[in-house]
Amino acid sequence: MGIGFIWPVIMGSGILLFRESPRWDYRKGRIDDARVTIAKTYGVPENHPEVVRELREIREKLEAEQAGGGKHRFYEVFTAPTMGRRVFIGVAMQMLQQLTGANFFFYYGTSIFAGVSINSYVTAMILGGVNFGTTFLGLYVVEKFGRRKSLITGGLWMFACFMVFASVGSFALDQENPQNTPGASVAMIVFACLFILGFASTWGPLVWAVVGEIYPTRYRAKAMGLATASNWTWNFLLAFFTPFITAKIDYKYGYVFAAMCFVGAVFVYFFVCESQGRSLEEIDTMYLYRVKPWQSSKWQPTLGEKGPNLDDTYLTPGARDIRKPAVEAGMPEGTERKEVVSPDRGGLFARGTGDRGREASEATLTPADVRAAPMEDANYGMSGFGSGIHGDTYYPDGIPPAKKVVDV
Repeated sequence: MGIGFIWPVIMGSGILLFRESPRWDYRKGRIDDARVTIAKTYGVPENHPEVVRELREIREKLEAEQAGGGKHRFYEVFTAPTMGRRVFIGVAMQMLQQLTGANFFFYYGTSIFAGVSINSYVTAMILGGVNFGTTFLGLYVVEKFGRRKSLITGGLWMFACFMVFASVGSFALDQENPQNTPGASVAMIVFACLFILGFASTWGPLVWAVVGEIYPTRYRAKAMGLATASNWTWNFLLAFFTPFITAKIDYKYGYVFAAMCFVGAVFVYFFVCESQGRSLEEIDTMYLYRVKPWQSSKWQPTLGEKGPNLDDTYLTPGARDIRKPAVEAGMPEGTERKEVVSPDRGGLFARGTGDRGREASEATLTPADVRAAPMEDANYGMSGFGSGIHGDTYYPDGIPPAKKVVDV
């Protein structure tokens, strides 16, 4: 037990030497500290153009976040445009990673293989070695085949391995006298290793990469926290309940994990967009445009145009509306410009309120309207929880020229 404290102490001591992130420093007004951190990260002088560019980007995103006014609450991670869906994807992916059954071998490998004719401790060491070695294979796999193909193929691979493992253990292995069925014992070890190969090169590392890429900077910390909490919650549940389950159904427990591996492959196909070779802003744009995941590998941003992203959007507190200064929106001074979602009308409509509380006429943005005009600016093209963006283009202030809001 004492040896187990060594590694946490080393990690904790190392964390104390870490600098704060430049975005956190900038938020707290410690701009010089942010500049130093960026310069050290890139290994360049503090006046390097790249440092200046990144500081400007941090400032612009912070200004966009603050321009919405009021205090932004934690629950915005669910109410901001498409964020509820993305949080669900992250939480589900981390849950499914645990339900692949990898920790079934890592935590209980010695117990699982105690009933076979091979030394269980040697088997556990073999599985650990395979896990470590094949993790590096994942670096090649993800760059060669992309996220979606790797995760889907990995899920189906693990499904097949667990089906064989569970079937051999349940029907071919003589659990009373395993030495009578040496072939079954060897087959179980082999397919356990093949399973670990598939997990370590796909679902093991790639889930963390995918989950870290689908969130905009504004919500990444909170959303990643929820996804990680899902991972550790299911990690605990499996560690706690596995001994009780295996005592009842023994190797048939593998069928449960096989089913979840198959579910994981299907989930990736229908919900996860391909992010290989894309910037974080392009990934954000894909989710805002609601690009179909199975078509996402072929999606390309419009050349020379900047797509919408949440970090540049002036969201009001609650993240259900977009606030834009009246003068920028082309409305009389003293008029507040506000864009909200109209659930019953299925589009985006704008409402301008004058200084006497008078309301402007409403204009609804339809898919045809949006596709009819070129995209001019990325700041104000969408609004609402999962709606307000249609097609590949949108208007700078969310309203087609023929349907401008006029104060009445």
